[in-house]
Amino acid sequence: MSILKNINKILGEIPEEIKLVAVSKTRSIEEIKEVYDFGIRDFGENKVQEMILKEEKLNKDIKWHLIGHLQRNKVKYIVGKVYLIHSLDNINLLREIEKEYKKQNLTANSLIEINIGREESKTGILAENLDELIFEIEKCENVKILGLMAIIPRGDEIACLNYFKKVKELYDRLSKIKYKNISMKILSMGMTSDYKYAVREGSNMVRIGEGIFGKRNYNREG
Repeated sequence: MSILKNINKILGEIPEEIKLVAVSKTRSIEEIKEVYDFGIRDFGENKVQEMILKEEKLNKDIKWHLIGHLQRNKVKYIVGKVYLIHSLDNINLLREIEKEYKKQNLTANSLIEINIGREESKTGILAENLDELIFEIEKCENVKILGLMAIIPRGDEIACLNYFKKVKELYDRLSKIKYKNISMKILSMGMTSDYKYAVREGSNMVRIGEGIFGKRNYNREG
């Protein structure tokens, strides 16, 4: 199917209130423009350098989501350019974001990435270490947490639903606590292979790449 048919199919499968982020990593400017012209304004990138190159060439009303692992030495490049950081997962990164955003008197809207599957190959904080990170977040002046993000292990329907349910339970628990810098507004979970399961378990933001653009050309990565 074409990109436009793919978007129509996905939008027909998710409720209106769920935000669709088009994951545009490795995609060309022309491909992104096609999705933009359809009306999508939220785009997700994994790598800072690639995002910045695209941000310079594309419309300024695009909301860029940094969904990949964020290295501390790259934080300074995203200040004022990223709409939402999805991958805050440790105290050292938090402090770097706070420092760089403070320099420009800006606020870093972020999500805490949860490694719900406890996979060593994935980034994200383990649920049992969350309280320590939250304690440090509450000291910040330039970082605001708007919710949680998760990438779950590949599995069948039952496994997917179970992981998404665990993240939603954590989200609900945090929602009941009054924080200075943390509010649970966004639950970013679900990708091309599992977004329908994520929606069933309460996700209100899905990140879809191949489901929109088709299979990636890995020769363009990096």
